[in-house]
Amino acid sequence: MNENKNNKNKKIGMCIGISIGTAIGVATHNIGLWMPIGLSVGLCLGLVLRHNSENDNEDGTDDKQ
Repeated sequence: MNENKNNKNKKIGMCIGISIGTAIGVATHNIGLWMPIGLSVGLCLGLVLRHNSENDNEDGTDDKQ
């Protein structure tokens, strides 16, 4: 169950990163540069989200009812 949540956080981060990178690339007319930058930032964001969710589980603050 926790493995699926970690994969979901990575996917959310990648989607957000690609979206932001594409938007900046369209605005600056340089999609080839900004899409990989956005993807990299998104992967880092996914790792941060995963790390935060792991800390919540260790502290016991993640209540499952």
